[in-house]
Amino acid sequence: MLAEIPLRQKPVLLAALGLACFLLLWEAAPRFGLIAPMFLPPPSSLPAAFMKEFRSGIWFEMVGLSLGHYLLGFGVGAGLGAVLGVFTGMSRFLEDFLAWVVRLLRPIPNLAWAPFAIIWFGVDQAAAVFIISIGVFWITFFAAHGAIRTVDRDLVEVAEAFGFRNGWEKLIKVLLPAATPGMLIGLRTALGQAWMAVVAAELNGVSGLGSRMMQASSLLATDIVIVYMLTMAALYGIMDAAFMFAQGRLLKWKP
Repeated sequence: MLAEIPLRQKPVLLAALGLACFLLLWEAAPRFGLIAPMFLPPPSSLPAAFMKEFRSGIWFEMVGLSLGHYLLGFGVGAGLGAVLGVFTGMSRFLEDFLAWVVRLLRPIPNLAWAPFAIIWFGVDQAAAVFIISIGVFWITFFAAHGAIRTVDRDLVEVAEAFGFRNGWEKLIKVLLPAATPGMLIGLRTALGQAWMAVVAAELNGVSGLGSRMMQASSLLATDIVIVYMLTMAALYGIMDAAFMFAQGRLLKWKP
């Protein structure tokens, strides 16, 4: 029967089958007593939990707050990371000058900055934005640096032969267009990293999806916790799809 299905439809059907099997196993585990429903509620209980949050308005409020943290943190981190990555990629002097600073700060997890975020900004949106932006910064920094570094030197020499000798001209006309695909890969990776950082940033009391999940878990309302986990997954899926669409339009010149 599987052999009769058109080739292009098989991956979709197999993915749907895998998801269905996963949901069935998940549903069966608490219903047959393999695990207490209090610890892992069945998926059939989630729509009611979602509607409860939805009708109360809490869901809209938490999503709005976290989206604000997410977009600001992503914008700040990605912007600073891309700019510094491009300039260190262009300048060997700047790369060497910052080498040990990068090696010192890069291994520090963004969550480790939470105490300073609270001290500097208080339990406020700015603290969450700071933590998120750090996680995003390093991804976009290394992606931009690597993309600039791997631009074909022959391309730069040809551009110089045609009169693009000024640093800004080479950057705008040659380096950035050639490095854009690599930089976009880093930005797409940062989209997911930013959502992981949102939860970490909101665990310290900043209102949003993460804080709501902590409140629910303290009351053993695990169905509410899963509702917000799936909410984050859905929001990331929408943003990733939108990013891929925009990337396709931006790189339509690329074969």
